[in-house]
Amino acid sequence: MAATAWTVTTSGPLRGDVFVRGSKNAVTKHMVAAVLGEGPSVIRRVPEVGDVTITTEILRSLGVSVDHDLAAGAITVEPHATVATEVPLSFSGLNRIPILLLGPLLHRNGEAFVPFVGGDQIGRRPVDFHVDALRSMGAEIEVTDDGIRAKASRLHGAKIELPYPSVGATETVLLSAVLAEGRTVLRGAATAPEVIELALFLQRMGARIELSPGRKFTIDGVTRLRGAETSLDGDRNEAFSYLVAGLVTGGEVRVHGCTQDRVVTAITTLNRMGAEFRITDDYIQASAPDGLRPAAVQTETHPGFMTDWQTPLVVLFTQADGMSVLHETVYEDRLVYVEALKQMGAEIELFSTCLGGESCRFHDTNALHSAVVKGVTRLRGAAVTVPDVRAGFSSVIAAAIAEGASTISGIHHLERGYHRPLRQFAELGLSIEPTD
Repeated sequence: MAATAWTVTTSGPLRGDVFVRGSKNAVTKHMVAAVLGEGPSVIRRVPEVGDVTITTEILRSLGVSVDHDLAAGAITVEPHATVATEVPLSFSGLNRIPILLLGPLLHRNGEAFVPFVGGDQIGRRPVDFHVDALRSMGAEIEVTDDGIRAKASRLHGAKIELPYPSVGATETVLLSAVLAEGRTVLRGAATAPEVIELALFLQRMGARIELSPGRKFTIDGVTRLRGAETSLDGDRNEAFSYLVAGLVTGGEVRVHGCTQDRVVTAITTLNRMGAEFRITDDYIQASAPDGLRPAAVQTETHPGFMTDWQTPLVVLFTQADGMSVLHETVYEDRLVYVEALKQMGAEIELFSTCLGGESCRFHDTNALHSAVVKGVTRLRGAAVTVPDVRAGFSSVIAAAIAEGASTISGIHHLERGYHRPLRQFAELGLSIEPTD
């Protein structure tokens, strides 16, 4: 039986090497894209994370062959001539993948049903952007209590402008437009590295996709796509998380497998706080021999400071000498993890006002989306339950510097998004033991 919790005790500085694989946010979308191809697709540098397992089960439930070679870190996806039209309700709320299957299933079958999306409870994940985009491409869509039902004899190109650069909605348009009749012009698109990586994979499959300045995609539909092969770029969330783990504990971690350009904004932010970097073609290394300074950071869509980075950053704020400010602008409930850190002695105050930057779309709501963090703070061990992937990592690194033992429950969240985290932490010198 797999462990449901970890016990972490004060461990001293974390030091050593971490080798990251591809992003869980990329590999699952590539697996969906492979459903559009005629023939097998091979995806390499696949991380061993829970979201890959869930996506594998979803695709197999549709009759798609998925072969996961754990030793090689490769997945082969091959759709058969007949693919089921409905994603079973049992996959409701597990991750965001079902809604991305609407376009591919419509292309294959002319109809589709997917249950509502899930994943981390970090804020609203509205389906309106996805639904509106598909309707503009000719789909008839009914939103039911259980999920979304769609029909379309043939999707057609359309002019679409997203009100917010949503990663998921951008991916829905790309996955739907590549086999649509005619041209689709998407404005206001997300341009995160994982989105571009998906577009490049679709291009390898035979799609006609052009990216222009100003967050604009132009997609000319084709009649068929073939299978393709790719090797995923390194996970920038993992890379940043482990760099911060070294800094929080006063250590030094070298991250391999993630190129500098994927974390350039993160490097600049940490450098302003006093971190020193050694960057080569093989690794990125961070240390803070002279201590850490406070900072004011606002999360943004790419190329800004990404929302997934702020969770370990707030732990780092507790060890910076002074008052730091975090303004979250992407997910209004992202700061739910702060309560666990406060149980460990962190001095953090949350605010519904926009602090540390310009007013955001949550400025006239009651959402607690800004934080003021006091450092340097001595943390203490506690029993905490983590609510999401990134919060899980932050709890572990907070426990690494806390006085006494901490029990971290809900570690399945952490394992959804990080490659072999228990082993990685142990190899860096963290005192960590699985518990039931």
